[in-house]
Amino acid sequence: MGTGADALLARVARELRPRTRQSADVLVRRIRSEVPDPSADRDTAALVTEETAGHVTAFLDLLEHGAGTADFAAPPQAVEVARQYARSGVPISLLLRAYRLGHLTLLQLVQAEIPRHTDDPELVNAAAARLLEAGFAYVDRGSEHVVAAYQEERDRRLRRRLVLTGEAGRLIGTTLDVVRTAGELADVATGDFASFATVDLLDSVLDSEATPAPSGPPALRRVARRASSGDDSAEPPGVGGATHTYPEDSEPSDALATGRPSLHVSPATGQGWWPPAAAGTGPCHSALLLPLLARGDTLGLAMFFRDESAVPFDEDDLLLAQEIAARAAVSIDNARRYAHERSTALALQRSLLPTRAVDQSAVVAASRYLPSGSRAGVGGDWYDVIPLSGARVALVVGDVVGRGLNAAATMGRLRTAVRAFADIDLMPDELLTHLDDVVIRLQREEGREDGELSATCLYAVYDPVSRLCSLASAGHVVPALAAPAPRGSGRDDGPRGSAAFLDMPIGPPLGLGGLPFETAQFELAEGSLLALYTDGLIQRRTQDVDAVRALLRDTLAGAPGSPDEVCDRVLAALLSGRPADDVALLVARTLALDPGHVATLDLPSDPAAVSGARRFASDTLSAWGLDDLAFATELIVSELVTNAIRYGKSPVRLRLIRQSSLTCEVFDASSTAPHLRRARTFDEGGRGLLLVAQLAERWGTRHSREGKVIWAEQALSR
Repeated sequence: MGTGADALLARVARELRPRTRQSADVLVRRIRSEVPDPSADRDTAALVTEETAGHVTAFLDLLEHGAGTADFAAPPQAVEVARQYARSGVPISLLLRAYRLGHLTLLQLVQAEIPRHTDDPELVNAAAARLLEAGFAYVDRGSEHVVAAYQEERDRRLRRRLVLTGEAGRLIGTTLDVVRTAGELADVATGDFASFATVDLLDSVLDSEATPAPSGPPALRRVARRASSGDDSAEPPGVGGATHTYPEDSEPSDALATGRPSLHVSPATGQGWWPPAAAGTGPCHSALLLPLLARGDTLGLAMFFRDESAVPFDEDDLLLAQEIAARAAVSIDNARRYAHERSTALALQRSLLPTRAVDQSAVVAASRYLPSGSRAGVGGDWYDVIPLSGARVALVVGDVVGRGLNAAATMGRLRTAVRAFADIDLMPDELLTHLDDVVIRLQREEGREDGELSATCLYAVYDPVSRLCSLASAGHVVPALAAPAPRGSGRDDGPRGSAAFLDMPIGPPLGLGGLPFETAQFELAEGSLLALYTDGLIQRRTQDVDAVRALLRDTLAGAPGSPDEVCDRVLAALLSGRPADDVALLVARTLALDPGHVATLDLPSDPAAVSGARRFASDTLSAWGLDDLAFATELIVSELVTNAIRYGKSPVRLRLIRQSSLTCEVFDASSTAPHLRRARTFDEGGRGLLLVAQLAERWGTRHSREGKVIWAEQALSR
């Protein structure tokens, strides 16, 4: 009976073969009536029809020739349909449901033909049984091939997606540079995904001061343009190029306005945003528009295109491109925020640093500040040159721990505090003690843990009269000193070839509290070169600190010239590129005041000595050719010496200093400082300091361990 059933099925198959196309159409209509059509485009729909006809032909061959299913292979169209559905993201369950429904319909068509060829019920039943057996075997074997092709394509696309997203994570956002990050996005897209890519950023993203138009399309700049062919013409025109806009009714404008990505295939001609074939690719047939969104802000628009050499983009490609664009948008936003904060911190820091040389005659100074090239941002390095009384000058270098705006703001507060303490002429160790209290107070006000807000500082005071330099360090690196050229060497403006680091104690950093600072004193020869700097100048990750210190010492020793030239040579020798940490450098060449410009008189603690002090001042000014200041100076000397004799302690000393101004100083061994007060109408005293304050340009008191000095300065006429 089996042989008769096989023969019957063979006759039925031969009868149905001429009607293969009609049978395929019946199957397709049945499938589409009961299963949602996953084929969205015409090409896929035509391929599905071809696939169904292929299945009909293959099954009729199986019935007619009786071949087994061991060597059966699904029609090529069926494998291609499975791959296309996999690329389109169609669930495999939907594919298998359509597959089973189509074959069930085919079995029903064949079974309906069997009674037309025989009236034998047993033969009909046997043929039906053989038909079901062959049909199930065909469906099982065919399903295996289709599922394998579907899974293979899905795995391939998954691997491709993982590779592409991995490449995006590795290659996008390697720097905190907006334009470079946009270029990295275009590079990744054209590596193995798109034929051509462009990245447009809003003008306001590239220029924080740019104001967007109140209405109308936003202005953009094309910062990246790449082609997979590597054509040089696809390189970006640069950020300095002109801005452009997209028409309000165009797809790019809609993507920017709504923030929704979109897929476009075969656009109409005449669309200005669609790239021509001359862009380094063939004619493009599909595009992805991807708004760059980060933290609720629209930063720009990325556009990917494929030419005729690649299959068109599909929905799965759109999802993948969205993921890459989102990653790039976050990196661009990070770079934008970093650039904005860095520029703000740098502007703040530069506004707080000295902008021009101060008027003083103790040293010839030059300075340099180099912000770091790292991602961490601008630090809190600073320097200062502060004129003091008695022709002296204070040289300051400091470094606030931390980066960014907080460090720059803290630096400004500490610099202001140093200037305030310097104005009351504190000794270096006393000044650092008060500055340490300021840092501790800032820690408490800002709610920081102990030591979280910290800084280092080096404070030096140079006196050109005695040529003494007094220094104290709060955790700061020690300065370097280069000796002057010997007399008659012809190199009076440069070192003679010997330099060393000062041997001085280093106290704790600011902000720890409770630990003392110590002042060291050195007598410096006229023309000595003193270099103060922050640790960014000598600290390297790849170089030994001692080796860098030795290089600094050798550079100072062998670098004659002005302090400006010395600064340039030091930076050129020690820094090969952008430093990893901020660098502040202050170089000062010491001067000595001509002994003929200083006059000193020791006075007894006797009121009668006041008249002798006035005569001494008058004679000195006459010898200096400053007779026009004699009257005011005699009054100032009279009041200061009288106060020192009446309220101070012996010894009392009068000193006159002529430099850019005329300074009168009176020293006594008492620590009690005078102060201005308002004298009543019938008071016999209390007007002396008021008179001094009216006659002098500046006056004040400075304390030392031996006593105090009251001083007053008058400007010299031309």
